[in-house]
Amino acid sequence: MLQAQKRPVHIYMEANPNPNSMKFVVNFMLADDGISFDYPTQESTETSPLANELFNFAAVERVFIAANFVTVSKKEDVEWFEIQDFIREHIKKYLESGKSAVTVVYDKDPLFDENDSEIVKKIKGILDEYIRPAVEQDGGAIVFHSFQDGIVKVLLQGSCSGCPSSTVTLKAGIQNLLTRMIPEVKEVQAEGV
Repeated sequence: MLQAQKRPVHIYMEANPNPNSMKFVVNFMLADDGISFDYPTQESTETSPLANELFNFAAVERVFIAANFVTVSKKEDVEWFEIQDFIREHIKKYLESGKSAVTVVYDKDPLFDENDSEIVKKIKGILDEYIRPAVEQDGGAIVFHSFQDGIVKVLLQGSCSGCPSSTVTLKAGIQNLLTRMIPEVKEVQAEGV
């Protein structure tokens, strides 16, 4: 976890392929590179006081924190123009106070396990090197879940969760890349969607 400190906070908003999500990009890192935090409910926010506070907005349905951004997913019956400035200002004031976005500290990379098989290590490496940066640009994350019988299962987080185009990304992009680079991979599925 990166140590928070009082500093000028600049935030800009980016739309992404999920019309119910907005990416709030900050001028410094909120989480260590490659590590993300997905909060589908207020009850799940024990490691993020910021996410907990954002759920106090009635329109907020999910909060995702990674790299230098916070992705907020809203309820469908609310328009972004009604809430985006309030959420942006709340994130800005919270970070200006010097508080950390997340309170978790890892002594080693939680994504990589020395007990993984060679194929799983290759899959995680490809996801990390080729796919994570592109998906983070859209305010989300795709995290390795499991590999068995030729099927890779991944978790969709942030703006990817519930996104209409995530199935196309999963099959046309990720599955194509993995099956081409690792012959043992036959299919990619989203877990918990």
